[in-house]
Amino acid sequence: MEIKNVTIAGAGVLGAQIAWQTAYKGFNVVVFDAFDEGIKKGKEFHKRFAEIFKNTKGLNDDELTSIFNRIKYTTDLHEAVNNADIISESIPENLEIKKSFYKELSKYAPEKTIFTTNSSTMLPSMFAEETGRPEKFLALHFANPVWDANIGEVMMHKNTDEKYFDIVIEFAKNIGMVPIPIKKEQAGYVLNTLLVPLLTAGQNLFFNGIADYESIDKTWMISTGAPVGPFGIIDMIGLQTVYNIALMNGKRTNNKQILERANIIKKDWIDKGKLGLATGEGFYKYPNPRYKDPDFLK
Repeated sequence: MEIKNVTIAGAGVLGAQIAWQTAYKGFNVVVFDAFDEGIKKGKEFHKRFAEIFKNTKGLNDDELTSIFNRIKYTTDLHEAVNNADIISESIPENLEIKKSFYKELSKYAPEKTIFTTNSSTMLPSMFAEETGRPEKFLALHFANPVWDANIGEVMMHKNTDEKYFDIVIEFAKNIGMVPIPIKKEQAGYVLNTLLVPLLTAGQNLFFNGIADYESIDKTWMISTGAPVGPFGIIDMIGLQTVYNIALMNGKRTNNKQILERANIIKKDWIDKGKLGLATGEGFYKYPNPRYKDPDFLK
């Protein structure tokens, strides 16, 4: 099966990155978002990514125009998927929203279409039946930013046909990712199984008043040689995602401390428009965050 036409469902931080990277690698891309505001933000992200690629990859105006010409945008799901070879879903991390989306998607997508989820917190098997094609459904999970942290974690569930697993592995390669094959479902894949404990520990230190976020990041960066610490990573992921996960975990475990943390993140960051790298400010201010200052580690 040759993949040419790709639909990206969700025009948020990561969905917009996946769409841009896929178009950059020569594929036809349709970006779907259920809301006009989502499409507007997706287009704004792409203008920002164009500047990044111009400055870091040396792309000229003609090359950037070609990328933009390969991207279309729509709030009409039928229009978005009527010729899709593969779909990458990056809609909100809410099980009922995902189930509802896949039920609707299954009505419009051609039989050939492979469905993939970029969910960070849910397993494919949790909503595989809603796809109507569980054998053609699996996870293709991306890191942030997609073009630098270029892994593609490809994870099957028990009913995924191996043939489609192999196709998605090849697709990940073709859009510039290093495929990470995962043949057994694992919450958190490889990346988040390693990363989440770090970010959780960092948040515990900060929100419990043990240390300020810069000191926590300095400790990690100096001790491990990492280019960024937990709170720089949180800014890349986005405070909205961190809030959603905290709220979900707090409700699931009835943990009042985690729920209070979610409220603080909402009040002190999200409500003030400080969503992280995507909006120019989170814990740090961008494009020149303090942790990139040559004196930061002194």
